Amino acid sequence: MRTIDYDKEQYRDYARGRALSERQLRVWLDAFAAVLPERRPLAGLDVGSGTGRFTPALARELGPVIGVEPSVRMREVAQTRSGHPGVRYLAGGAEEIPVPSDSADYALLFLSWHHVQDKPRAARELARVLRPGGRLLLRANFSDHHPRPWWLEHFPRGYEVDASIFQPLHEVIAMFTSAGWKVVDYGTVTEPSPGTRGDMLERLRLRTLSFFAQLGPEEVEAGFRRLEEAVAADPDAPAPVFAEPLLTFELR
Repeated sequence: MRTIDYDKEQYRDYARGRALSERQLRVWLDAFAAVLPERRPLAGLDVGSGTGRFTPALARELGPVIGVEPSVRMREVAQTRSGHPGVRYLAGGAEEIPVPSDSADYALLFLSWHHVQDKPRAARELARVLRPGGRLLLRANFSDHHPRPWWLEHFPRGYEVDASIFQPLHEVIAMFTSAGWKVVDYGTVTEPSPGTRGDMLERLRLRTLSFFAQLGPEEVEAGFRRLEEAVAADPDAPAPVFAEPLLTFELR
């Protein structure tokens, strides 16, 4: 996977390109709550928090949250958008989380695991910062259990290239279990539609998905031509939905 420097790419458009509606956000918050302890407040970590699309909502629902994000530019955007006293953003990543040991009840990694360079180290570091019994919510794609967004079929090698970014599920589970975690839940979450096919096309044009960084310019151009032709046939049709994996670990 080509590494993306979010201090140079995407940070200007990321919040808009990856925004969630209130309905979509509600579905995710309910899914997280279903696998977390019922007590409140819970101290949380949003690891790879980006521009903070989840961090303030987690603070409102669950308790204080620290967003951990390596990109200076992404943190700057997140801080201007937060507006919640229970949110802090710190420089760091999954391999080096700048909080004390045993200080959090849960950690969320939402589509950030594939960016982690030293994954075994990150699994150990996440175990360090969570309390015994803490939960890790891993919203990741897996090469062998891969969502198939409707628009990918229009890009050359679309499904193949997108799947190549991610690890197989069994490899992720083995890595975490060897670092002291156990699987407590694996399921899928289906977001409500983000809008029309035309709306989705406009978001995709911002290219805030890791997938686009893996294609050559000619492949991107050819894919958008095909996608634009397909959307033009019915731009107001609702964008199709698909199931997205959510893997939950507990610290033994």
